[in-house]
This record gives sequence, structure tokens and C-alpha cells, in this order.
Amino acid sequence: MTLPDQPTASFIPRFPADPERPTLLPSTLPIGRRSLRWTLLIGAAALLGGCASFSADGGMGAIQSATYADIGKQVVKIGDDQAELTTKARVDQLLRKPLTADAAVQIALLNNRGLQAAFNELGMAEAQMVAASLPPNPSFGISKLSGRFEIEIERQIAGSLLALATLPARAEIAQDRFQAAQLRAAEAVLRLAADTRRQYYRAVAANAQVTFYQEAKASADAASELFKRLGETGGVNKLDQAREYAFEAELTVQLAQARQQQRQERERLVRQLGLWGDDLKFQLGSLPPLPKLQSVKAVEAEALRKRIDLRVARAELDVLAKSLGLTQATRFVNDVDLLGRRTYDRGRVINDHGHVERESSRSKTLELEIEIPIYDFGQSKVALAEQTYMQAANKLAEKAVNIRSEAREAYTAYRANYDITRQYQNNVLPLRKIIQDESLLQYSGMLNDVTDLITDARNRILSNIAAINARRDFWIAHTDFKHALIGGGSGGGGATVTAAAAGGDAAGGH
Repeated sequence: MTLPDQPTASFIPRFPADPERPTLLPSTLPIGRRSLRWTLLIGAAALLGGCASFSADGGMGAIQSATYADIGKQVVKIGDDQAELTTKARVDQLLRKPLTADAAVQIALLNNRGLQAAFNELGMAEAQMVAASLPPNPSFGISKLSGRFEIEIERQIAGSLLALATLPARAEIAQDRFQAAQLRAAEAVLRLAADTRRQYYRAVAANAQVTFYQEAKASADAASELFKRLGETGGVNKLDQAREYAFEAELTVQLAQARQQQRQERERLVRQLGLWGDDLKFQLGSLPPLPKLQSVKAVEAEALRKRIDLRVARAELDVLAKSLGLTQATRFVNDVDLLGRRTYDRGRVINDHGHVERESSRSKTLELEIEIPIYDFGQSKVALAEQTYMQAANKLAEKAVNIRSEAREAYTAYRANYDITRQYQNNVLPLRKIIQDESLLQYSGMLNDVTDLITDARNRILSNIAAINARRDFWIAHTDFKHALIGGGSGGGGATVTAAAAGGDAAGGH
């Protein structure tokens, strides 16, 4: 891997033959009769730097365009009261209906304060870009020295010539850093959208589990009451009664666990949406049905072309390359200061006739101060820059390899979860229903005992819960696959979801 061409300094100090009149390339700054004309220095800096200015939208236009193209959602930076009122009205409108995944993502992008903090970081990056494009501020000082017979007034102004010479390069680097900050802000948008959508599916699946357990519990309660009456008449022995009561007790525990999981998943979704107060009364939708299987060719190439985190890494590498070029250009000179001084002396002397006379004088001085690299010729600075660049280049290569693997893994998980969910819907659940119905008929005809009936009922409950989880895992895998192609956070996992999961789209409530 080769390093990019290094830029050279375009402003080189030179000592003239006459030491009282130092010359600076590319122009000479003469000392004026009345004052030191430092305005020429400032004007030259402005011409060299091409001062940047703040954009009207704070750099949000590029982010809005990029994220809308990828996820089709609106992104707004809330910077004043009017924007906040408009955003709140939009959020309230979405909350009036049971939330879908898309509605939850939109609410999170409008209402999540963590995302707004990321936009504030973008504003800080723009401020740093503008500051880096401005000429260095000169320092001005004035001093007065007075005694019994004399007074001395000194005025001086100083400025860094090295900062002035490297201003165009530093301004260009600052511009690249701002563009990298825009990509990072867009990455934060995509990450929040993916996390919110995943959490939506977890919250909705938790609701579906509670609903199914409630239905199973109602059936178990009715069966327990029937067994109690049969036991009183002697129609059922104590062993069958105990088995039925144990089954009903297990369902009670499972329902309590499902409700606890439901509350946890909902609160995680609330944090992603940034809601509080009366907004917490929102209702969740339901898990959508299986869509048509999405087949994507050349997933690796598409991921390498679209992944925003790879674009961020490339942008940061470009900034490092330019910084290395600036380090090479200034390796022998750490700083060059130009100092202008004007001194006014006034005193009193006694002439030959014994009279006291006032005497004054004015002097002007122009000094050029350069740090001489006697011990450090810049090798350590250049070596540090080169190693930093190579570290970033190796990390970029590693990320490219990992992105290929992540895209393949995400597609494999998406396809496998699709097949699993379809198997539950088309085969497992219909067969479990047939088994339970036949078992109930045989029990009614006294062809089998209550043990078989309870076992079949328990197996059907387990199969239905597994089917709900499989559907949830498919939609999470669907989200992971989509964002493996565009970036925005790693996959959340399906069946092994833990409490650390964050975000989700909209969730449906009861």
C-alpha cells in the first residue's frame, strides 16, 4: 500500500541580504511610515484560505437525502420552537393509531433525543470547519515604561506565518472532516432505524405470546373446574385431577413470565421512541404475515457499494492521508512567527546652556522567529503520522472483508428463518391442532386417559409459542439483512435475544 503524494508548503520564509529589511516569499511586507500595515497580512490570509461559512441547513440536507433514499423516512434537526412544535404534531398524529413498524421508525427518527445529540455533533463539526478556514488571529500588545526623565511606549503585533502558510491545506482537511461527520450522522440515523424496527418486532411478539397464554389459561381454567366437579362425583380419580391442576398451575407461571417479558420489551421500545407522559398510552400493532421471499444477487458487491460505515472509514482515511501530507511538509519547521514592533521614546536632557529640553525618538522593528530543529528533525512526527495512516488503512481493509461476510451471514439467516417460519405455519401448527382435536375426541370416547390429553395440549402450546418466536425472528433477520447492505448497526439476533436489545418499530398493544 503506497501513501498519497505529499503536498509541499507554498509559503517559505527567506532571510534577505539586508538584515534590517527581511523579505517574505511570495510578497514583501514593507514597514509603513505611520503604522505597520498588517492588514495586508490578514488580506493575504483570506485569499489563501477561502474562508468557509455556515450552511443554511447545518449540513442536514445531505443526511436527509441519503437516509430517505435508504429507508424512506423523514429526518429533522430540532433547532427552534417552531420545529419542535411541528415535530410534536407529527408524532401525535402517528400515535393516534396502532403503531406499525414503519410508524415506530418514523417516531424514533423525529423524537429520539440521542439522535438529536448526534445532529448537534454535526453542528460542532461544522463550527470547527469554519474556524479552521479562518486566518490565524494576530496578537496585539502595548506597553508603557516611564521614569523620572523619560517615557517609552511600545506597540507590537505578532502572527504565525506557518499557520498562514498551511491555511489552505488545513481548511481542506477540515472540510473533509465535516463531510465525514455528515456520514457518521447518517450512520446514526440508519442505526436507530434498524434498532427501533428490531425492538418493534420483539415487543409485538411479546404481546402475541401473552395473548396466546391467556387463551390457553382460560381453557385450562375451564378444564380444571370440570375436573373438580367430576372428582366430587367420583368420575375422575385424584391422580388425573392432580395432573390437570399441575398443568393449569404451569400455565399460570408461564403467563406471568410472558407478561413480564411484554413489559420489558415495551419499555425498551419506549426508550427508542423517546416517549413519556401521556404518549405512553400508544397501542401496538401485530406481527405482519410472511412476505414473498426476497432474492438478492451479488449481496457482497451491493454491501460494499452501499454500506455507510465503509464510506465513513474511507472518508476518515482520506483525511489522515491529507494530514500526513501536511506533516511531511512542515516536518522541519514547527512554527514561524512574525513580530512587528513600534517604539516611541521620550525623555529630557540638559543642553550646553543648562536648560532642560525634551527629546523624542521613534523606532520600528520587524522580527522573524523560527524554531530550529536541533534535536528533533520531525522524524517522530512523520513516523507517528505514517503509522496512524497505515493503522486506518488496515482497519479499512478488515472492514471490507467483514462486510462481505456480514452480508452473506445476514442473507443466510434471512433465508433460514423464512423457511422455519413457513414450516411452522404450513405444517407444524395444523398438525398440532389435528392431534389435539383427535385426542379430545378419544378422551370423550374413553379411548385414552387425561394424561394424553394434557400432553397434547402442552405440546400444542409450545408449538404455537415457537411459531410466534419464529415469525419474530424472521422479521428481525429481515431487518438485519436490509441493514447489512446499507449499514446502521449489527444484527440483533432472533431466538437468542437478550435484555440488552434496544429499539424497535411500532408495537401493538392489547
